[in-house]
Amino acid sequence: MTEAFSHAALWLGLAVLATIIAYHLKVSMALVEIVVGMVAAGVVEYYVGPEFFGSEESWLRFLAATGAVLLTFLAGAELEPKVLRVRWKEVWLVGLVGFLAPFLGCSAVARYLLGWDPSASLLVGVALSTTSMAVVYAVMLETGLNRTEFGKGILGACFINDLGTVIALGLLFAPFTWKTLVFVGVTTVALAVLPAATRHLTTLYGFRTAAVRTKWVLLVLFGLGALALWSGSEAVLPAYIAGMVLAGAVAEDHNWLRRLRTLTIGFLTPFYFLRAGSLVALPVVLGAPLVLLLLLGGKVATKIVGLYPVIARFRQERNERWYYTLLMSTGLTFGTISALYGLTHGILSRTQYSFVVAAVIGSALVPTMVAGAAFVPRHLMPETDPAPVVSATGNGAELLDQE
Repeated sequence: MTEAFSHAALWLGLAVLATIIAYHLKVSMALVEIVVGMVAAGVVEYYVGPEFFGSEESWLRFLAATGAVLLTFLAGAELEPKVLRVRWKEVWLVGLVGFLAPFLGCSAVARYLLGWDPSASLLVGVALSTTSMAVVYAVMLETGLNRTEFGKGILGACFINDLGTVIALGLLFAPFTWKTLVFVGVTTVALAVLPAATRHLTTLYGFRTAAVRTKWVLLVLFGLGALALWSGSEAVLPAYIAGMVLAGAVAEDHNWLRRLRTLTIGFLTPFYFLRAGSLVALPVVLGAPLVLLLLLGGKVATKIVGLYPVIARFRQERNERWYYTLLMSTGLTFGTISALYGLTHGILSRTQYSFVVAAVIGSALVPTMVAGAAFVPRHLMPETDPAPVVSATGNGAELLDQE
């Protein structure tokens, strides 16, 4: 236990450092955590050894995965069905183009410019076709745009984009078996009864038992996540859909949503973002920067070329168009998941994996920093400062507060 507490203290110390840096630089905390994790892991591995940092500890991987699942759930919970129904054409068109343009473009870059084999090239296209729901949602929270129709539209387009990525990964690489059918069937039934079951449970036990709704939601997310992993899928997919299904119920209680955000962003997601950065083998990437530039440039360029004309049909103001386009150019969660799938199944080599993950992380950093520095649509931002919702650390009384 001494080793576990020591690693936890080290990682949370890095999380605090990242928060301070993000505050002074006025950039997204999630992005700074990625960079801090990447640099810290490189320094520690060079001077001490990779084991000291503890990136592969099972408990730390579980906390990181839980952070990704809960952040994805929160992102889904922010999507209002009314907004998606009204703007369905925008959401579907932007999401589909946001997937297809980088999938085709990056696959071509890997195949014809880098000379990688067809399977690896297709895997690269899948990994770089994503839009990072985790990064986009974290940025939305920090700006307050998650409460606007503009922000909800971006989140909806992110969902369609990543849905295309998940389907492509399944069709191209993951075999469809009876386990897949069981996963789809059980998930469909569970999500169908989830809203009514949640309301009934809250009505009976809310305001009497501490955090019963939080425990119930975590039970559902972990159960569906385990089923997804058993079937060969990923735990974040049912989490996002569960968030969408519960969006109406969540909107009725902002205090509960705020407490869940505090738990997620204050404790869990730093492990996810720091670990994402720590996975990059810096010596490999720095030894051949041209490969990284080709992959990163291919993703960002194809996203912009494909998306900007489409988004211009729905957004007339210049900052809105560029901000929308650049945020849709980010990648992280499903990108790293796809790359790791390729590594573990022998589709990508360790070297190829390092380049792909570095490009994914670069796409989380560069477009978001440019968008935040030059194209924030401040005229759409709510007047109230949303920072306390994101940065509050909370305390035990708040986290266990009765519902």
